[in-house]
Amino acid sequence: MKIHCSTEHLAERLATAARATSTRASIQVAAGVRITATSSEEPGELAATDLELSLRVPIEFEVEQPGSAVVPARLAQEVVRSLRSDRVTLEADPAGGRVQITAGTGVYGIHTHPVDDFPKLPEIDPERVFEVDRAAFTATVERVIRATSKDESRPVLTGALLQIEPGRLTMAATDSYRLAVKETVLTDEVPEPIEAIIPARALAEVTRLATGSGPISVSADRNQIAFGVDGVWLTARRIEGQFPNFRSLRPEGFEHEVRLPRGELADVVRRVGVFARHNAPLRLGFSNGEVSISAQTPDVGEARETIPAPFGGEPFEIGFNVDFLRDGIDTASGDEIVFQLISPLRPAVVTGTEDDFWYLIMPIRLST
Repeated sequence: MKIHCSTEHLAERLATAARATSTRASIQVAAGVRITATSSEEPGELAATDLELSLRVPIEFEVEQPGSAVVPARLAQEVVRSLRSDRVTLEADPAGGRVQITAGTGVYGIHTHPVDDFPKLPEIDPERVFEVDRAAFTATVERVIRATSKDESRPVLTGALLQIEPGRLTMAATDSYRLAVKETVLTDEVPEPIEAIIPARALAEVTRLATGSGPISVSADRNQIAFGVDGVWLTARRIEGQFPNFRSLRPEGFEHEVRLPRGELADVVRRVGVFARHNAPLRLGFSNGEVSISAQTPDVGEARETIPAPFGGEPFEIGFNVDFLRDGIDTASGDEIVFQLISPLRPAVVTGTEDDFWYLIMPIRLST
C-alpha cells in the first residue's frame, strides 16, 4: 500500500476512527486502525473496533498502490497531528510489518499489526437501511442519555431503549433512581418497527458525529444496530435483556401539579445544591404560595431560598438527589417546569411545557 493524503484530513479522520479502538492490552490489534485503499476513484476507509462498537470512516486518498495496513491508533494520531507539512505519504511494507510516514523532510516508521488479525466487522444490509431525521434523533438522545446507569452489573440499564415505528420515535433510559422518556414525531418512512437496547456510549458517539445536516441512516438486525452519518458507519452490539416496562412506572394520578419558572428554578437549585454534599438531599418544601429549596450538610453549611409557587394544599417536604433533579430540570423544555407530586415517599414526575418528555425521579427519605 502506498497512498498520499492531506495531513489535516488524515488527522481528522484518524481521530474519528480511533474512538472505537480498544484500550484492553490483551487485544492488541483492536487498539489499531485499519487503513484500506483500493483506488483513487473511490474513497478509502479507516476502520476500528473494540468488539462492542465499530466505526467505518471514509477518507480521500491518492492511491499509488492499493492495499491495507493496521496502525496503532494512538501513535499514528500523535505522529500525524505533529506534522507541519500539508501532504503526507503512507507506505506499508507488509514483509517488514511497518508503515512509513513521509511528510516534507520527515520520515517516521511505525510497527503495524497483522491485517489478517483485525476483527471482522459487521456487514450492513442495504435492504434494511432507512433514514430518520437527524435533529429529532440527536435531540431525543441528548434528553434521555443522562439517565442511563454506569453500573455494569446491570447491563440492561447501561443503555437506552430505542423504539422506532411509523410516525414515532421513543427513547427511554433509567438507572433505577430516575427515568427519562422522550417521544418524538417522525415523518420518515419506517419499513419495519425496531425495538433495541443501545449502549449509551454508542448513542453518545452518534450525536457527536451528527453535527451537520441531513438524515441519519439506521439499520438493525438481531444482534447489531448501525447508524450512518455523513458516510461514517457506527455499528454497536445490542444489549440483551428485558428493559423495564417504563410506561407502567409512571403513576396514573397525582395529588399536586405545580408549575415553576424553569430558569429561576434551575438557578436556585444550582446555588443551593452546592450545600447538598455527601449524599445530603436537596429539600423542596411546598406550602401555601411558595416552595422553599434548601440543603444542609454537616461541617459544610446550609442554604435556603424560596420561589413563589401556585400551591394551596397541605404543606409537605420532599427530598431529591440534587444531580438527578438538576438533570431533569435541564432536559425539560419550555419556560416552565411542571412538578407532578403524590407524597414525600412516592416518585415525582418532572415535565416541560413544549414537547412529549417526562422525567420520573425517586425521592430520598428525609430525616427530621
